[in-house]
Amino acid sequence: MLRDVQKPTAAPIGVVLAKTAKSVGRAFDQALAADGGSQPVWQILITLKTRRVANQRELAAAVGIQGATLTHHLNAMESAGLITRRRDPDNRRVHVVELTDEGETVFHRLAKAAIAHDKRILAGFSDEEITTLAGLLSRLAANVAADGIDQENSDWTHPNGDSGQD
Repeated sequence: MLRDVQKPTAAPIGVVLAKTAKSVGRAFDQALAADGGSQPVWQILITLKTRRVANQRELAAAVGIQGATLTHHLNAMESAGLITRRRDPDNRRVHVVELTDEGETVFHRLAKAAIAHDKRILAGFSDEEITTLAGLLSRLAANVAADGIDQENSDWTHPNGDSGQD
């Protein structure tokens, strides 16, 4: 049941999603900032905490942040004592990135902020609706990735391990 593309009766789903993503993203930025974080810092921390990344290059691919931009964030995080970077003894050109104790503390603080944010934006949704929403959004992302439009985020997996694809 496709909409008549010549005369849409409502805003295209892409417009609705873009506006929603922008609004939710701003709210998430504010929630993290209130606890001293940012989305890039959160993405890096949660990736280091929940996924096996062997080096800085794999981290860049996992979080979808380009090399130079990631280096900027890692420099700031290293200065703040959240991570350490060391040369891989087997390949001196490669940096291994690891969380410090302070990074663990900040991760847990930002995790609480992220959970509280999710609770706010999902207020009034049943567990079934939340599961359905996550599945539908994952299917949309898979459709976009299948078209080759967004290769950067095609392998994204929720930190709980669910890609939303069955």
